[in-house]
Amino acid sequence: MIALAAVSKGYRTRNGVKVILRDADLVLPRGRSVALMGINGAGKSTLLRIFAGTERPDRGRVSRSARISWPLGSAGGFHGSLSGLENVRFIARIYGADVRQTIDFVADFAELGTYFDMPVRTYSSGMRARLAFGVSMAIDFECYLVDEITGVGDASFQSKCRAAFQERRSRADVIMVSHSPRTLKSYCQSAVLLQDGSLSFFDNIDDATAFYAKGLS
Repeated sequence: MIALAAVSKGYRTRNGVKVILRDADLVLPRGRSVALMGINGAGKSTLLRIFAGTERPDRGRVSRSARISWPLGSAGGFHGSLSGLENVRFIARIYGADVRQTIDFVADFAELGTYFDMPVRTYSSGMRARLAFGVSMAIDFECYLVDEITGVGDASFQSKCRAAFQERRSRADVIMVSHSPRTLKSYCQSAVLLQDGSLSFFDNIDDATAFYAKGLS
């Protein structure tokens, strides 16, 4: 599904280069939902964006043999001068989805009302998140990337988000970042541990959780 070959990634900081990945190799199989684990600041969100292709590594190769989503709920890819509708139309065309069906789904799901026809730059952060989650659910992917389960909107809207995500999970894999071990175990069977620029794959998430907890003790 996703393979990394000698991938390196780092950022310049005041204290030097912060290494996220150092010549990392990884192969994630199809048919397994995977937890992405590591301490705060290890680079989990960066790795998720590398999986998605929205961020490029400094060196190395990333291969994808499945239809991979952008990080679920991410609103960073919207064009602020375009309306929500125009952004959705553009995204649907890029992914080869039925434009009319995609627009109708997002308009109903995101509950933006008249704002759907207004520039995205006029949206609040919550409205952007609702639009982003709606678009994520409107496009069928073989693997969904999730950077924390988002709690967007009121209780009714959050319930709708969870139901939509559960329905997609019935036919797609998940790669998930979360600070909650319970959440990770409820969604994932396997795990990847990101530690000091290296990646370790665990077929059983319980083994990964035990190894991770031992390292923190």
